[in-house]
Amino acid sequence: MRKVIGIGETVLDIIFKEGQPVSAVPGGSAFNAIISLGRCGVNSTFISEAGNDRIGDCVINFLKDNGVNADNVNIFPDSKSPISLAFLDENNNADYIFYKDHPHDQLEFVYPEVNPDDIVIFGSFFAINPVVRPQVAGFLEYAHNHGAILYYDVNFRSQHKDEIMKITPNLIENLEFADIVRGSHEDFEILYKQPDADKVYNSEISFYCKKFICTRGSEPVAIRAENNFAKEYDVLKTDAVSTIGAGDNFNAGFIFGMLKSNITHYDIENGLTEKQWDCLILSGLSFSAECCKDIYNYVSPEFGEKMKLKK
Repeated sequence: MRKVIGIGETVLDIIFKEGQPVSAVPGGSAFNAIISLGRCGVNSTFISEAGNDRIGDCVINFLKDNGVNADNVNIFPDSKSPISLAFLDENNNADYIFYKDHPHDQLEFVYPEVNPDDIVIFGSFFAINPVVRPQVAGFLEYAHNHGAILYYDVNFRSQHKDEIMKITPNLIENLEFADIVRGSHEDFEILYKQPDADKVYNSEISFYCKKFICTRGSEPVAIRAENNFAKEYDVLKTDAVSTIGAGDNFNAGFIFGMLKSNITHYDIENGLTEKQWDCLILSGLSFSAECCKDIYNYVSPEFGEKMKLKK
């Protein structure tokens, strides 16, 4: 069975509404996606580190409880778990404050088995952080050489805007590793001072990776790919309770769609058809819409059970 391997940070997301905390859940960009995939019955593994505290224990147990292999999540002595404060506005979009004990960034792990057509999801600042870059880049190269499909979610937050020059070489290397790149218009506004999908693709992405997804909140999703393929997809309408995990779950749905449609590395290399893109984007949008229906960062267990049945 093909598997999905996520590599990224773990955090505790404390969610505020109207100035009051309303929820506290384990989170992280790749983490959220891998939880949703685990709930849908996908063979999933997560690579990360967690604090040597009650939050770290909660994170690891949460992975296991949702069917995700947590053998590659390391806990270091004296380390503290990162915390994210997410403040929802009147439209239920989030503004973030992050608290992280940076001296404890270490990331030591044994590579999980990677087979051809397995899928690796990576992204956010974790994937370009100079402190853990040697370990991350080493694993990405290993996965690439073993025939995995690499899905890169740029997910670059404004609190790191002063580090753009420092991380640019790592960003470019990630684009080179990636078979598919997704980012939001906000990511590209911060990185390139340019939110336009065509301009970003032509000037910053296409030289390194031909398959590009640009999500734009409630505006249509833009796809750009080889052979001048360009298409826009309307976002599914839903009464959003929280948009915190919307992008992460788009990633989960897209990857679920690749597994369900048996999209292989051969298909990626030879170019996806319009019908294949349609199926993958619809799957991504359905997961994203489902996540936004609740305060949590992932699709519901009930949605996951339905997806298992449909497979």
